[in-house]
Amino acid sequence: MSWLARGFEVFAAEPATRGWCDAARGPALAAAADAAMRARWLRHGGTWFVGVDVLDNDSAGRVGQGPPLAGAALAAAKAVTGRLPLHPAQVSVTYPGYPGRDAGETDSAHRYRRTRDAAHLDGLLPEGPARRRHLREPHGFILGLALTEAAPGAAPLVVWEGSHEVMRAAFRAAFDGVAPEAWGDVDLTETYQQARRRCFETCARVEIALAPGEAVLVHRLALHGVAPWAEGAGAAPEGRAIAYLRPCLQATGDWLDLP
Repeated sequence: MSWLARGFEVFAAEPATRGWCDAARGPALAAAADAAMRARWLRHGGTWFVGVDVLDNDSAGRVGQGPPLAGAALAAAKAVTGRLPLHPAQVSVTYPGYPGRDAGETDSAHRYRRTRDAAHLDGLLPEGPARRRHLREPHGFILGLALTEAAPGAAPLVVWEGSHEVMRAAFRAAFDGVAPEAWGDVDLTETYQQARRRCFETCARVEIALAPGEAVLVHRLALHGVAPWAEGAGAAPEGRAIAYLRPCLQATGDWLDLP
């Protein structure tokens, strides 16, 4: 089944993705090792470098003198969304012991990260003291490319299979009668929490381990997270590193209407 049916698909390494990863790896790992970057982005007891938008790529994905991003995964995404300008990629690096606990992190938040993989939907941002969820970033897709070697148990990506259709139905009901340009005004907190619970109850949890150069394409509406680092799982000395691209759609309504 394709990513549109399951909510995700893994694509084998190929010359296009190997070439891109070769160009991106050095700058990505340098960013993750930079003291100022680590002061800003290191979380969960020093076990996760979040690295949002830290890779210095252009809108075609080029890093330095490297090639533009290409390959089967990107082609599959573009077949649905058309060409979307790429933002600076996230460089997500996890380390043994993930998830550690940050000072001030609540018991429930840490427990959710350990037992539910911090499952979430991208683009729904928590706002205000009560952290109410609103759609602020209608992504077209999530494309991840592995940059380092890592064992399957080294904090792999987790996706709930078929969860994108559960989420689509829930948000379509929540936005009923609301023009797409006003979707960001709708408080989605309860809708999101209830749909997430349905995904946990009805969708298979799938761990996705990637080798360098392999790519994973995740549906924009799929519930996903990161599994804890398994005891004894090995990885490159720099950690388990993945570059993620999640460009936003030009029309907000496409968030629900596209396949």
